[in-house]
Amino acid sequence: MKTRVNRIILVVLLAAISAPAQEKYFQQARENGRRFDQMAFAMQRVLKAWLSKADPQTLLLPDRLPGGQGWRGSLIYTPHNSGADLYPFLILTAHLTDPEIYKRRMMRMLRNEIRYASEGGMPVELDLKTRARGEPRIFDAAEYAKDGLVAVTELLGRTPWFYRLVDMTIDMMQRASVRTRFGLLPASDAETNGDALQTLVRLAVMTSDKRFIEWARRIGDAYVEEVLPGNYGLPSHRWDFDDHVGERRLRLRDHGNEIIVGLSLLYAVEQYHDTERAARYRPALARMFDRILESANEDGMFFDVIDAETLRPIRRRISDNWGYVYAAAYTFYQATGDGKYRDAVRRALKNLARYTNHDWQNGSMDGMADSIESALYLASREPVEEALEWIEAEVDRMVSMQRRSGFVERWYCDGNFNRTLLMYILYKSQGCRPDRWIRGLRIGAARDGQRLYLSIESARRWRGVVRFDFARHKRVIGFDKNYARLNEFPEWYTVDENALYKITGARERVALGSELVAGIRLTTGRWIIEPVKPTVKKAPMP
Repeated sequence: MKTRVNRIILVVLLAAISAPAQEKYFQQARENGRRFDQMAFAMQRVLKAWLSKADPQTLLLPDRLPGGQGWRGSLIYTPHNSGADLYPFLILTAHLTDPEIYKRRMMRMLRNEIRYASEGGMPVELDLKTRARGEPRIFDAAEYAKDGLVAVTELLGRTPWFYRLVDMTIDMMQRASVRTRFGLLPASDAETNGDALQTLVRLAVMTSDKRFIEWARRIGDAYVEEVLPGNYGLPSHRWDFDDHVGERRLRLRDHGNEIIVGLSLLYAVEQYHDTERAARYRPALARMFDRILESANEDGMFFDVIDAETLRPIRRRISDNWGYVYAAAYTFYQATGDGKYRDAVRRALKNLARYTNHDWQNGSMDGMADSIESALYLASREPVEEALEWIEAEVDRMVSMQRRSGFVERWYCDGNFNRTLLMYILYKSQGCRPDRWIRGLRIGAARDGQRLYLSIESARRWRGVVRFDFARHKRVIGFDKNYARLNEFPEWYTVDENALYKITGARERVALGSELVAGIRLTTGRWIIEPVKPTVKKAPMP
């Protein structure tokens, strides 16, 4: 009897101690839910604004509108702009905020793109007034695949856009025409080859189609065995594979850093399979990353363009894509275990406060979005407090640039506004997503180890399906580790499909992780989700 009373007292004491801690997490989750609602509304406004300007017949989107940045006087659908940076993030916005638009309008746009703006598997430009079509270009396909279709696939998996990605990439590589001693490459520049390589590595793992890894290795071998040793250990912006010389400069921003990301992903896959290439690639990539890190400023930030020999900046502006390069270095750390690359990432994150209100790209929202995206990739792995505080302030600054019309800058990079906000709200909800967000629905979460505190609020009582995140890097792509990579959507609180979870709130229940991934019905209120510890009983003696 005394033992039982002591147990009851202990339970009461533990509950009294944990109550303040729980309240702290729920307050954080509630604030995160407010942010989720605010930013989802901003995203939805961009979606509606751009769909109102779609071509009436084809439903395709021009890359620029009158008054927008770089307006050229013509409404043109461009695969490398409209397709790569605008359309895909409207797909993902519709998936969250308006499933009917996702299922109908977005699919009609895909059908019409194939009907009006494709040649075989290749995308082409389309003048939305004259209906004049451009010629298929490898660069257009590489950009659309890597920046657009890969991003959709990273979050949603094998949708119709995944199959578009596969066939587009095959057609693109079959058109490769740059002759090298390693085989035909898509191009001679670091951007196009890097775009292709990032896509090829993912598809090699996802599909087990040997063509993708063979194509990826052509690019990898060409850079590791010729370009890097011929250019002071760094990729050349452009390389002549006939004369074996190249430009002595390296862009550490987009339109140049893509090959760095692609090489790191290829190395990670080769290292996982313990191939001879892994041993051959490692010293070359280590030298590449060491020299890139050496070129950074005192805060760990990269310049836009550097001289490959001297490492001096050719363009002193700080790259808004600093995190793309650091994500590649972090992948190299994940594959090799060499902690100096992780240390370099953490140093840059700790110094972000010095770049509050920084002008990343001559006043353009796009530079701000890319820099926040950079921080989110890295902070999801290394939650440095200074970086998390910087993200909050910079998101508010970026959102303040949205116009009353819903547009931001009236060009295709408005899609990047939605991309970055989607990454941000998934951080605020720890990856939880309602089947359909409606204005005023505030879903936020805070994590304490394996325990998730989930807050759901609405002006009216809400009941609906909430889906939980899972190890998409493994289940969707097929990577052995969650490698930091461009065009992913970072994972926060992920559930194991074959584990049991206790959901405590209005009522208590137990569900499989796979059920949480598929979606469970919840109502407004406060919920705690945590793994159920397995009960192991000794088998009776025979």
